[in-house]
Amino acid sequence: MAGADEFMKYRSPLVSRYASKEMAYNFSDRKKFTTWRKLWIYLAKAEKALGLPITDAQVLEMESHAEDIDFAMAAEEERKLRHDVMAHVHTFAHCCPAAAPIIHLGATSCYVGDNTDLIMLRDGFDILLPKLARVIDRLANFAEKYADLPTLGFTHYQPAQLTTVGKRACLWLQDLSMDMRNLQRARDDLRFRGVKGTTGTQASFLQLFQGDHDKVEELDRMVTDMAGFKKAYLVTGQTYSRKVDIDSLSSLASLGATVHKICTDIRLLANLKEIEEPFEKEQIGSSAMPYKRNPMRAERCCSLARHLVALMADPLQTASVQWLERTLDDSANRRISLPESFLTADIILSTLQNVTEGLVVYPKVIERHIRHELPFMATENIIMAMVKAGGNRQDCHEKIRVLSQEAAAVVKQEGGDNDLLARVQADPYFAPILGQLDALLDPKTFIGRAPQQVARFLSEEVRPLLEPYKAKMDIKIELEL
Repeated sequence: MAGADEFMKYRSPLVSRYASKEMAYNFSDRKKFTTWRKLWIYLAKAEKALGLPITDAQVLEMESHAEDIDFAMAAEEERKLRHDVMAHVHTFAHCCPAAAPIIHLGATSCYVGDNTDLIMLRDGFDILLPKLARVIDRLANFAEKYADLPTLGFTHYQPAQLTTVGKRACLWLQDLSMDMRNLQRARDDLRFRGVKGTTGTQASFLQLFQGDHDKVEELDRMVTDMAGFKKAYLVTGQTYSRKVDIDSLSSLASLGATVHKICTDIRLLANLKEIEEPFEKEQIGSSAMPYKRNPMRAERCCSLARHLVALMADPLQTASVQWLERTLDDSANRRISLPESFLTADIILSTLQNVTEGLVVYPKVIERHIRHELPFMATENIIMAMVKAGGNRQDCHEKIRVLSQEAAAVVKQEGGDNDLLARVQADPYFAPILGQLDALLDPKTFIGRAPQQVARFLSEEVRPLLEPYKAKMDIKIELEL
């Protein structure tokens, strides 16, 4: 429970209200500054292994104090020095007096700053990917269950040829599968900045190793390996290229666009009363209208997805203005845009998992909507049946045209039901095919290969994508708010 003073200042709702504990921790000060200390330990270990005068006792002292950060001292040091990295160098040195002379040896601030950011990006993707896999899994189960349930298709949000509930879910799944591949690619493409010095030339390390280029290269490789990366960028300025941030955040913004589309569809279908998101037993939909069941989870996803997409402008502009080897106008922006993108994606996926685990389908409502529109859609089938029974296509077409317009007038002008079928049955002209009308109006004859497409898509493209995440598939989401 937050103390009373916490309610006297702004708190980001991304943390206080929405995001998971693991993602909030990933971008926390504790994760950041303990990672800085680990990076200083990696550097000292590698420098020692390559012959610099660093002792086992110094390394051991650093390791024993990797976690016990005096945040108050660091804040006071930063207030005096106006430099966050040096403030933490001093704070670390205070509890590691023997190691103080070799902490941060040869490094620039971006050694800890940028490398930590890359670790946070990597770990952020590792939190998001299983969550996205679970959303895909839940939707795949939903698509499979309703693969052959006919429903009105909509183009321009006007009734169109029938599809199935499961086939429509596969449209959502296809976009999410693309997002899964994009996130995985962005994660796997991340490299470490490594040990590059103040302008990326490694000059300070070349001096430390007295001109030995091989040792400088090995230092870079060793630290990269200790940090858990397979590769480091071969060239950097003072920072890693800010296009890396573009690649990472663009995959998240693209996910945001996908989720906004899916949840908008769910909101539209909720209005039609065909599909609803989960609704808790004591949940209140409206303070004034007790009967309402608003799609608040889908609305939340849309609201946050809009922010996620909007954040994409930040890394694009930041990368474009990084003069020469770097400027510092990236720093404040990235403190906001990088964590917020991952925190926003995190709660969107948690919410969407909750939605997809409890989607409610109302087949009778769907069937009623089909009945209202199907007679119009079946006119071509009726014409073809009449021709087979010996009728003239043009004559039949004109008969159907007149009856359709009369039925449409009843629907639009009088608010009545679609009575086209009754008009066809009452017209002696159609007597030869009256026995076929039920078959001609069977919704399952209007869905084409939708069920087969669902089965093939799930087996060939969706299920294989989920294989690496099987061990994390059973986690369920309970939303507190």
